[in-house]
Amino acid sequence: MARVTGHLVAELVAARDEFFAALNAVDTERLTRGGLVGEWSGQELIAHVGYWAGNAVDVIQAAERGAAESFGEGRPSVDEINHTVAKVARRSDLASVQVRERASFETLVERLGALEPALLEVRLGDGATVEQGIREDGAEHYREHAAELRAAFAP
Repeated sequence: MARVTGHLVAELVAARDEFFAALNAVDTERLTRGGLVGEWSGQELIAHVGYWAGNAVDVIQAAERGAAESFGEGRPSVDEINHTVAKVARRSDLASVQVRERASFETLVERLGALEPALLEVRLGDGATVEQGIREDGAEHYREHAAELRAAFAP
């Protein structure tokens, strides 16, 4: 694994661990009820970070295909995606949501390990680099929601 992508993997693993440590501090009954963070339940939050980890995989695949510049074109808005992800999560059981999130995370780790480091500097259609897109949808996203959980349940 290249040093650069190895650092991204380590950052992602640490951020995910931080997220689940914050989530594990919450009473398990609250995981399936709305209102944990905003309107979302823990189950919806797990589905949400899992979806965006999967999106980071899509960013990598677009860069590998030479299609990074058009990545995201024609897709629904972030709010629409988040709404759909939450809706699907509400209709699923917690175990299934957890399995999907883990699969997205593991796929992202695997793809990062195989990523050609030069692709990290490729620009996406929104002007961000592939590396920025991966971090935003991966480690930064897990950290953001870990911080929300800690703030919501601070003594």
